[in-house]
Amino acid sequence: MTTQPTDHCDTTQRHATSAPLRTTHASSPGSVAPAHTFAMRFTSTPRGARLARHLVAVRLDAWGVPYGTDPHEAIVLITAELAANAVRHGHVPGRDFRLRLHDLRTAAPDGRTIRVEVTDTRGERLPRPPVAPEDAPGAEEAGRGLLLVAHLAARWGWHPRPDGPGKTVWAECAWPGLFPCPPCASRTAP
Repeated sequence: MTTQPTDHCDTTQRHATSAPLRTTHASSPGSVAPAHTFAMRFTSTPRGARLARHLVAVRLDAWGVPYGTDPHEAIVLITAELAANAVRHGHVPGRDFRLRLHDLRTAAPDGRTIRVEVTDTRGERLPRPPVAPEDAPGAEEAGRGLLLVAHLAARWGWHPRPDGPGKTVWAECAWPGLFPCPPCASRTAP
């Protein structure tokens, strides 16, 4: 089951207090303000994970992070890994996973960070710090998703789900001079 997506050019989005994301006024030094937010629930199945990845790719392009660029490819790959982990390790029968994508702005002129959050309803299976392949026992293909996320993201982590059982795993990607946001750049202030 999926829900209707939300897309807001609003800086007053509500976030869990336990999350490392803190929204403040964009003019204060080091502050973060979401320029856009996309949120949607997906079925906790491989099909739901694929749909989440696809919709993030489309949304990023609409926000001015074009297909084929390094930032776009990295964020889509991070989304795919986090959604796949929610399906594989966070699945509870009859429960969906939730994806949130935030386009964050900082006070720096070229400061733009994209944050991916994936929330599942299984709180007892927590992400462990990734282990490098040479340190991992065996040569299996599985288990390297968070290592990839850690490599691509500027930072990542997890926190307990504030509105019920489960957890949110998040990752942030930042690039200097990340492409400007066309919808908000063309909007004039009242």
